[in-house]
Amino acid sequence: MLSGFKDFAMRGNVVELAVGFVMGVAFSAVISGVVEGVITPLIAAIFGEPDLTGVGVFTLNGATFSLGLVIDALVNFLLVAAAVYFVVVAPINALSNRNKKEEAEKPAGPTDTELLTEIRDLLAKR
Repeated sequence: MLSGFKDFAMRGNVVELAVGFVMGVAFSAVISGVVEGVITPLIAAIFGEPDLTGVGVFTLNGATFSLGLVIDALVNFLLVAAAVYFVVVAPINALSNRNKKEEAEKPAGPTDTELLTEIRDLLAKR
């Protein structure tokens, strides 16, 4: 039972997935740092607030609403998604398309039927 689990855990796909997840978390932290340290304060400065969570704050019947908090989360999400797309997804898609084009340009070999017919004919000559 343990050897089966070991085989499963050491399969290339599982290890690659784990590494990809860890790299994604680290990459997300870098992008979040850029957003929180540069972009969010820049947007807040445009509105004259010390941080983005202070933008669009209002109180209604004792409940405090913060539109800046929503804007902050949206900006963070969009920039992380854009960074992941342009750094990971787009290059992988380009590489995949290049491989597909190279495979399509290779001359197609004989089909199974053609090979079997050729073998049959060679055997018949004996």
